[in-house]
Amino acid sequence: MFLKVHRAPDGAEVVAICDRELLNTTITHGDITLRISESFYGNRPASEEEVRKNLQIASNANLIGERCVALAVEMGFVERSGCIMLGKVPHAQVFRI
Repeated sequence: MFLKVHRAPDGAEVVAICDRELLNTTITHGDITLRISESFYGNRPASEEEVRKNLQIASNANLIGERCVALAVEMGFVERSGCIMLGKVPHAQVFRI
């Protein structure tokens, strides 16, 4: 998986995580096109432990791919029914208020 933490001036964090094979690809499903780019998801591989740690402390998370979404489901941050499918690729967003 690849992980990048975006920090806002107010201290909020958005953790962007994607499965390794999806980086630098484009997914099109109906009228939706999603570019999975290094600028948003980063270019440094992250271990499962690092992904877990960042999901636990993130204000928000954006996840694309079967492995990272499954990890968020396992950790109780999202439910599978709350994910959208872009073709065969699950996408989830987590917001902490």
